[in-house]
Amino acid sequence: MKSNLNRLMLIFLGVFTLLVVGALVWQVGWIIPMKKCESAHKWWDYSSRVCAQPVLISDITGRTIDDKAAEAEAKATIGRPVPASPAP
Repeated sequence: MKSNLNRLMLIFLGVFTLLVVGALVWQVGWIIPMKKCESAHKWWDYSSRVCAQPVLISDITGRTIDDKAAEAEAKATIGRPVPASPAP
């Protein structure tokens, strides 16, 4: 009976150790980089663990945003500096 208790104790200790190591790997490999990426106003991809810079559609198409308030808001959302107003 004592041998069964020791074996059961070692099994629970092993499972606990695996869970703790798994939680540490998850934190270091996914959660910490995700928080750094999101604090830099970028996009985080869980599957490939990539931090990507968002791109405005106007940058791809070459069209400009006519509404200056909307343009400033879009650029602020992706972390770009707000464009300076032109001098008169």
